[in-house]
Amino acid sequence: MCTSHDQNQAEAAQAGAGRRSFLRATALLGAAATAGVALPTAAEAAPGASWRPDTESRRFTLAVMPDTQYLFDGPSIDKAPVEASLRYLLEHGKDENVVFLSHLGDLTQNGAAAEFAAIGDAFRLLDRHGVGYSVLAGNHDVKSSTTDQRGASPYLDVFGPDRFKGHKTFGGASPDGYNSYHLFRAAGREWMVLALDWRLSDQGYAWAKSVLAAHPRTPVVLTTHELVVEDETLSDHGQQLWDRLVKDHDQIFLTLNGHYWPAGRATRENIAGNDVHLHLTNYQNRYFGGAAMIRLYRFDLDRGVIDVETVSPWILGRARKGLNELERQEIELSGDADRFSVEIDFEKRFAGFDPVPARAARPAAKMLIPGTAAYWRFDSAVSGTVRDLSGKGNDLTVVSVGGGSLGWSADHHPDQPGHGSLEFQGYKSPLKGAYLQTVDKAPLNSAVFRDGYTIEVFYRMPADWDPDHNAWAGLVSRRGTGGAAGKTGDDPDEPLATLSLSNDREPQWAMRPLNQQGIATNWGQETPLETWWHLAVVNDGRHTTLYVQGCPVVRNPKASAVGITSVGEPWLLGGYTYADTIDQIFHGRLGDVRIVSRALPVSSFMTH
Repeated sequence: MCTSHDQNQAEAAQAGAGRRSFLRATALLGAAATAGVALPTAAEAAPGASWRPDTESRRFTLAVMPDTQYLFDGPSIDKAPVEASLRYLLEHGKDENVVFLSHLGDLTQNGAAAEFAAIGDAFRLLDRHGVGYSVLAGNHDVKSSTTDQRGASPYLDVFGPDRFKGHKTFGGASPDGYNSYHLFRAAGREWMVLALDWRLSDQGYAWAKSVLAAHPRTPVVLTTHELVVEDETLSDHGQQLWDRLVKDHDQIFLTLNGHYWPAGRATRENIAGNDVHLHLTNYQNRYFGGAAMIRLYRFDLDRGVIDVETVSPWILGRARKGLNELERQEIELSGDADRFSVEIDFEKRFAGFDPVPARAARPAAKMLIPGTAAYWRFDSAVSGTVRDLSGKGNDLTVVSVGGGSLGWSADHHPDQPGHGSLEFQGYKSPLKGAYLQTVDKAPLNSAVFRDGYTIEVFYRMPADWDPDHNAWAGLVSRRGTGGAAGKTGDDPDEPLATLSLSNDREPQWAMRPLNQQGIATNWGQETPLETWWHLAVVNDGRHTTLYVQGCPVVRNPKASAVGITSVGEPWLLGGYTYADTIDQIFHGRLGDVRIVSRALPVSSFMTH
């Protein structure tokens, strides 16, 4: 059933105002393709001229094209859908940061020379622009009863190693020509696509293992035609591939295959104890043989996720002419197997074969930048006094409450200069624990920081942190009350300054500036347990900004705040006072703490 004129217009408008910008643009592009616009010629651009992915961006896209066999079936060859998808890659390679395309096999229906000639011609569009891509043979591309030792074939004539020798991403092929590996750079590192034949021989397995051994620190996406058969189920051949290759090579974190339908997913744990994500992608059973539909794997290393989406550029491009009933269903697939996200902590997942070197400790002298008023670090256990490494005399002494004490740990924030932390074991009721306090004659006690300041601290809360007993402890605070300073706005018994953690684990900087009667407050967001955090409070002489992990929080007051009021009493680490009496003690670990008598840019924080 076909649509009416009004429906045609509505569909065109819908495609032109789609949910994502690339859908809008692809609709126009595809329309041009189906209108008979000629393919670009070799003279349009030198190889590689238009294919320049951002190799350092931590967001990039791997494109996947599954079985296209019904588009290349004897006398019914139709290249238009494939060409529309390839044009999409060229036109949107930059905004999507597409780094590579993988075809999953069954390029053709019968493996005939004419069929391969047609799809080979379509892929010349990528060749002319230097686009990195891989292909592999499916059971319809070769004699299905053979392995990669089958010898000559029309597949090898068109998509053999000779075709890829000029590609920057081509790493090499097995001696038989049916297996290949491809290297591309993304997110500042090397990645591999290992493209394997429909059926591997013993020689094929040995070759694949040799490639992995030659690139021991490279994460690998394995592509092949058959592996997953349905959700959480591998085919017999897929199980063999898992047992003989995938499970023993931690580098392989993702596999992609076609052959079966509908689309599905499986997860298996390899011998290193890490998850391997195995995805089945095939749409040949859908309208127009799948219409060369492509799946986009959008990697985001900062978010620790791969967002997956499935679209048909060819059908999107036909929207101007009006979509038929089946095309409307295929314009973009939104089922759970077609559009989903995979969460991966990439650094942790790759640590077994490519660990990130731990940052070395930095000498204390390098932290003593101009204006440093105090610097404390905990490279070893505390035995009474913690020296102020700035040399200004702001030493700390241990104060025990209810018989409490301080422990020590080598645990630390990965970007902390010192490689150690103190363990505070505070408890609210009955009050117990230990904290640190500046000595009586410390210059810091009377400092008011009229021209600005920066206070930095590293902290970590344990799994047993309990808001009923541990909330509102101060990480860094100043004794003395508003009442004692003659500042009676708000609660006069609150301390003059405290960087504390709320019952929701939100960092809060609450203090009385020299130019205010009341309390000025900066609020951060909830900071999860069992994670190291860096806080910085920066005042430029007029305004105060709280930073979490070097990022400014939203609740930073706009009112002017000059300096920090003082009545000459000590500063505390791990303690909080109310009415000038210790009221709460921190429960968790504190790392390096530094106070500087000027505003620092983020680039000068201790994390840099």
